[in-house]
Amino acid sequence: MPVDVVDDPERSRFEVRLDGEVAGFAEYRLLPSKIVFTHAEVLPEHQGRGLAGRLVKHALDASREAGLRVVPLCPYVASWIKRHSDYHDLVDESTG
Repeated sequence: MPVDVVDDPERSRFEVRLDGEVAGFAEYRLLPSKIVFTHAEVLPEHQGRGLAGRLVKHALDASREAGLRVVPLCPYVASWIKRHSDYHDLVDESTG
């Protein structure tokens, strides 16, 4: 089943999609130089497949590419970053 992660700026969230259907999302607030991740979840029927990690990695890679600092208010995003040292540099230490 094809897995895609896309940014949906109109809904202020990244979505992980399985075969075109939303299986999870990471909501954000976009500021001039920062992106604040407020909530992430994978729908219960799709949990346990590694989708949350793929979603967060894609969202952080896109943030890095856009030159944005990351404020991980979402506990899952914060814990994912903590476990992946190559993403520590993205965190905006002044606010989170």
